[in-house]
Amino acid sequence: MEQLGKLIKQGQPCIEIKNASVRFNIAGEKLDNLKEYFIKLVKRELRFKEFYALTDVNLTINQGESWALIGTNGAGKSTLLKLICGILAPYKGSVRVSGSIAPMIELGAGFDPNLTAQENIFINGAVLGHSRKFMKEQYEKIVEFAELWNFMDLPIKNYSSGMRARLGFAVATIVDPDILIIDEVLAVGDAAFQEKCRARIKTLLDNGTTLLFVSHAKAPVIELCKNAVWLDHGHVRMIDRPDIVYESYERELGLTNTK
Repeated sequence: MEQLGKLIKQGQPCIEIKNASVRFNIAGEKLDNLKEYFIKLVKRELRFKEFYALTDVNLTINQGESWALIGTNGAGKSTLLKLICGILAPYKGSVRVSGSIAPMIELGAGFDPNLTAQENIFINGAVLGHSRKFMKEQYEKIVEFAELWNFMDLPIKNYSSGMRARLGFAVATIVDPDILIIDEVLAVGDAAFQEKCRARIKTLLDNGTTLLFVSHAKAPVIELCKNAVWLDHGHVRMIDRPDIVYESYERELGLTNTK
């Protein structure tokens, strides 16, 4: 993956994915323990099956656009986001990303569970490329947005999933990233905080941030996104407006009356 790390003008491509595929090797037989696994590995008796999580994906996203990724569990949505973030490399094809990324693709990613929330703010900030001086200056704003004033000295391992989401979102959006990636993590928050996050996302969009958003809830997708891509077993099934994509997607799942 080529990370250019520079600001680009709104309307210009910031993510270009060309014929990208992601392949995993899955063990072809069930092994009961690690000893048996390593014995077979040394003897070269392990058999693997190829599994393509994504196949020949083509997608171009321009700076300032808002995109939803729609599909069932296992369709390849999270894999595509990890490909864009550089966590995964394509087996074939290419991925080109320009600009800074603020990823929220796994709850608690970037947090050390044994450290306090206060300590983790600075660690997470460093992961996002912010200096300690900058994080000190932004600390009160982060805590204020997360509404965790009385819990900053607690280890993250004692946080609920909703509290971790609050802290992660507050850190990730303390500055306007070029690209904001959100994968389901806001679904664990309470309704009031979800609304608070949507309001901040709208502000970021107004300021030119590109949004990639994954949610199984239709309402926030329609509210926040102007484009949608439907993934089905690792293939791009459809690209259009979210309402149009959802109509076809729900019809496929038998969730709407097709008469």
